[in-house]
Amino acid sequence: MTQLAFREVTCVRGGRVLFEHLSFALEPGAAILVSGPNGAGKSSLIRLAAGLLRPAAGAIEAEASRALLTEAASLDEELPLAKALRYWARLDGRADAVGDALAAMALSDLAEVPVRLLSTGQRRRAAIARVVASGASVWLLDEPANGLDTAALGLLERAIASHRASGGAALVASHTPIALPNAVTVPLLHPGEGRGPVASGPMLDPGLRRGGSRSKART
Repeated sequence: MTQLAFREVTCVRGGRVLFEHLSFALEPGAAILVSGPNGAGKSSLIRLAAGLLRPAAGAIEAEASRALLTEAASLDEELPLAKALRYWARLDGRADAVGDALAAMALSDLAEVPVRLLSTGQRRRAAIARVVASGASVWLLDEPANGLDTAALGLLERAIASHRASGGAALVASHTPIALPNAVTVPLLHPGEGRGPVASGPMLDPGLRRGGSRSKART
């Protein structure tokens, strides 16, 4: 079953077309890597997938549950990390998943540390742990490698691999390299010009082509 699909999607921000006629389908166990320089529309694509933006044209089909990672972790600064994560996990009916999510991102030893005392890299791993704990089928990851050192990047890559192995899917936007075996790449080009993005790879079912919502993702 297709978990997320763009059908001839066009994105316009600030009066400029960032990409147009973009189509792809994300299947269980699959990953799509959206690449390109800053300003090319990567974050806008992720927000479209999350239901936070509406396409200027085309349609977005999202049948599966989604979890969104952005720059903001949205964790209570004064709470201990585990309690801050458990607040969101409880809303997803996943309070018991926090321990495993902390372990996946090597944060178990920081479970009782207030969020405000975490370093930039630790906060980023905490935000990723929130996605891991959500239990969502589709992960929407906007620049997930930002603030991560080599070891933490490896944790992220293993978390995504484990999610895919269990039937989940990931849509990842990044301008830095991330290991996503067998992922389809959607390169967005011409930053700021708004015209001419190229989506390379196989055609739909599965894959994408150049050519586009229902419930919002968990944020």
